[in-house]
Amino acid sequence: MSSSLYTFSDATKQHLRKFRLSTSRSNDPQAVIYFIDKQTKEIRQDEDGTVYKSLEEIADDLPDHSPRFVLLSYPLTLPSGRLSVPYVMLYYLPTTCNSELRMLYAGAKELMRNTSEVTKILDLESAEELEEIPEKLAA
Repeated sequence: MSSSLYTFSDATKQHLRKFRLSTSRSNDPQAVIYFIDKQTKEIRQDEDGTVYKSLEEIADDLPDHSPRFVLLSYPLTLPSGRLSVPYVMLYYLPTTCNSELRMLYAGAKELMRNTSEVTKILDLESAEELEEIPEKLAA
């Protein structure tokens, strides 16, 4: 599977860029969830375009059996006292999802990473793992 199978609309590319720039100075966590449309192979946000303000909200909206890409800007104070705002992609791949979906999302992972310009990717297999994000980012 080559990444040329997947597309981003111009609106989505603009949104990705705007989200990245607007969150870099934020004092609050912000996240958006993206999915791949199985018919068109377009990577896009859910229709309502929700911006999540907490890890709990994200956990509530992640599907049990389908992968997602979550872009997360998570401000935290480093041991030195300096504020850091890591911008990461959570690659949510539940163990219960089928192999077709696994391949679909695996094929788009690097494209999503490059298009969204995140600094790192964290893999998650369950919504519960979101609780560990702050310590993973501080490490």
